[in-house]
Amino acid sequence: MILENVGNLVCPAEFDTGAAKNAMILSVPEGDDKPLKYPLMFSVCHALLVNKIDTLPVFDFDLAAVEQRAKQRNPQLEMFPVSARTGEGMEAWVGWLDRQIRAWKEQ
Repeated sequence: MILENVGNLVCPAEFDTGAAKNAMILSVPEGDDKPLKYPLMFSVCHALLVNKIDTLPVFDFDLAAVEQRAKQRNPQLEMFPVSARTGEGMEAWVGWLDRQIRAWKEQ
């Protein structure tokens, strides 16, 4: 089951939903400064999807800086640059989900 907990990047991080794993989506148009503004959210997540990477040429967004800033808060965080529009990166994301489900079932 996937539980969507929407809101700004502060409130969802402050509440335990009972989730086995936490993932967040950061869209390129939102800016690459989010790990600096919302450190708690990045420290409690297991996976970070950076969506809309097909728009990288249009926005001033530093993907490497996001990864570096996010991993400062959470070295185990796995990052998945994806595009929901083109499908780029989705195979890696789905593979991660599959591995997490298998590991959870084996517990």
